[in-house]
Amino acid sequence: MLKLYAMFLSLIFLVVLVAAIVGFVFRHEIKNSFASNYMLALRSYNATMDQRSEAVDTVQKTLHCCGVQNYSDWTNTAYYTEKGIPRSCCRLPDDCTEDDLKDLAKAKTKVYVDGCFTLATTVMESKMGIVAGISFGIACFQFCCPVPVGWDFSCLLPFPVHHKQSV
Repeated sequence: MLKLYAMFLSLIFLVVLVAAIVGFVFRHEIKNSFASNYMLALRSYNATMDQRSEAVDTVQKTLHCCGVQNYSDWTNTAYYTEKGIPRSCCRLPDDCTEDDLKDLAKAKTKVYVDGCFTLATTVMESKMGIVAGISFGIACFQFCCPVPVGWDFSCLLPFPVHHKQSV
């Protein structure tokens, strides 16, 4: 039973270590994937508010951005031909009218002009050091601190212990 415990502790350590390494190595692929998936979400954006549309709105409201590279990315979508740029891009939602959002020149003064890709990747990169540090810290803690004591003992306890007994 203790060997099983030691195996699980080792497995958890390896999973944390591998996840940190994979995240670091594939960070550029993660960026590219974000850009292409966000563009797909823009193209399939609709007013019925499916999960992708809600995610796009949340990102745009939270990061104060619009589109992938900039607000003009919306011109390549079916939603733009119907209703213009979404309200989630508006700096002041009460100040945006449907006519403003359908006219790219007017919209430029009413919506966020920066794209979400640059802002999102900047936020991710600024937090990457923190995430890497925490992952490394957890891995070190598991390997060097009280948890390994449990790991060491769980590996050693199955072996017989010989005591000196006096008669």
